[in-house]
Amino acid sequence: MTQTIWIARHGNRLDFVNPEWFNTAKRRYDPPLSEDGIEQAKQLGQRLVGEGIVHIFASPFLRTVQTANEVANILDLPIQLESGLSEWLNPDWMSTVPERMPIAELQEHFPRINPSYTSRVMAHYPETNEMVLQRTAQTVQCLTAEFSEDILLVGHGASVVGCTQGLVGGTPEVKASLCCLVKLVRQEQEWVMELNGDTSHLSHHEQVIRFH
Repeated sequence: MTQTIWIARHGNRLDFVNPEWFNTAKRRYDPPLSEDGIEQAKQLGQRLVGEGIVHIFASPFLRTVQTANEVANILDLPIQLESGLSEWLNPDWMSTVPERMPIAELQEHFPRINPSYTSRVMAHYPETNEMVLQRTAQTVQCLTAEFSEDILLVGHGASVVGCTQGLVGGTPEVKASLCCLVKLVRQEQEWVMELNGDTSHLSHHEQVIRFH
């Protein structure tokens, strides 16, 4: 039986475009998408039309929910919020547990979120690089074991890398730029990477990959 897993990173972040935003933000580690990031998310959704995706899982951070929501609107699908796809909770980037928009508030803003879904894996602050790779690998392994249909995962740079390595095995170099796509296809018992960080669907893409 074949299965296709699509893994996407969120679109451009407001704090990448306007670094000053961080200084006055209420939730400084949970930036929204920038205007061009929203456009990237729409282009991602258009790219995935007709690909047969049945489930969308997204990190609960605002920028990933916004990205997933643009895709879900185009594909007419619900969104499952999965903590296991969260940003790398790196203490070098974040001085404390990152405050996020409460789930109830996210559901109010994004009614496509499925309120009955419960995260299969929980992310915990603080994390080392090894821990985030293990956490995201465990997440994608859980989801592919439970859901046999074609799936889209919307995460962050670290979760794109970790999820890809969690299925393909080893440490393949993954090009996890903004709003990129990785395509993994299960052929019998082996996962094959057919797209690695593809950005051909974007009208503008970053030249230098940034993770925070």
